[in-house]
Amino acid sequence: MNWKMAFCVGATALVGLTGIAHAQDTLRIGLEASYPPFESKSPEGKLEGFDIDVSNMICERMKVKCVFVENAFDGLIPALNARKFDVINSAMNITAKRKQAIDFSAPVYVVPIQMVAKNGSGLQPTVASLKGKTIGVAQGTSQEDFVKAHWATAGVKVQSYQAQDQIWSDLLSGRVDAAVQESQTAQDSFLSKPAGKDYAFAGAPLTDPVTLGEGTGLAVRKGDKATHDKVQAAIDSLKKDGSLSKLSLKYFKRDIIAK
Repeated sequence: MNWKMAFCVGATALVGLTGIAHAQDTLRIGLEASYPPFESKSPEGKLEGFDIDVSNMICERMKVKCVFVENAFDGLIPALNARKFDVINSAMNITAKRKQAIDFSAPVYVVPIQMVAKNGSGLQPTVASLKGKTIGVAQGTSQEDFVKAHWATAGVKVQSYQAQDQIWSDLLSGRVDAAVQESQTAQDSFLSKPAGKDYAFAGAPLTDPVTLGEGTGLAVRKGDKATHDKVQAAIDSLKKDGSLSKLSLKYFKRDIIAK
């Protein structure tokens, strides 16, 4: 081997080792920053919210740096599988449908799914009440799966949106009659704001293990056991020492962490 060949081989090996070290030192996390209080942006454009803090705590336990990658919610799973990031942490419910494409951690937290409608509308989250009405849901969510499976087939119109704030805008304008989403998102991003003063939760939380799942967790590529196990170990540690419950009380004044 001459010196030029030796140099090229050595340089290639160094680049490879650098890439491995970089991969081990960072955790790329995919999310859509439009679901306060879980993930959103401050007026200055800084990512903030419960899931952002959870991600940073997980990265700290793993001794890696969090790198956040923004993506439309309905494209998160394809982007994960295309290796644009390593993990999804974006208020994603664990469902059987999603488990066909990706692997999940154990549930981190559980938040009820509820319908929001205008005060005095008399609407309830039932087919009988909603027939002929239009329901707004975020595209690619478990809520969308629920309403399409249980309501759309019985005469309820479903309008899907790329972002939650578009749903609130159309609810206010009357283009949709009600909206279905996680209760905390509805409370923090709409009902607690001046714009939402004439609206409220309508009826009891929705339930369906098949479409709405068993809680919210972090997702990794199918078969990526190394990443899954490291993330799960960090979550287990944060649950055991009470860090996640403490964070939940800070954000929600209650403990929503899955036991």
